[in-house]
Amino acid sequence: MINYKVNVAVQLLPLGTNEAYAKVDEAIALIEKSGIKYKVCPFETVLEGDYDEIMQLVKDIQLHCLANGVMDTICNLKIQMRAGADVTIADKMENYE
Repeated sequence: MINYKVNVAVQLLPLGTNEAYAKVDEAIALIEKSGIKYKVCPFETVLEGDYDEIMQLVKDIQLHCLANGVMDTICNLKIQMRAGADVTIADKMENYE
């Protein structure tokens, strides 16, 4: 069991639609609604929190796309975990904000 916060970078590529940016906006709205901490970046969105909750959210985003006009999704993930400690967005961004 993972007892510490992780970071997951999510890049959603909705295929088979002319509304790719709109579908990404819908995904970001689902992320915001989830209550999971996040930061939107130009090519991906970084999530911070419980591993299992984030993985469920990623699944929910893909299923939402498929149920709402997207024919196919590709979802690229980068996952950072640390032994015995949280991984935070702030740790990585403190020199840039």
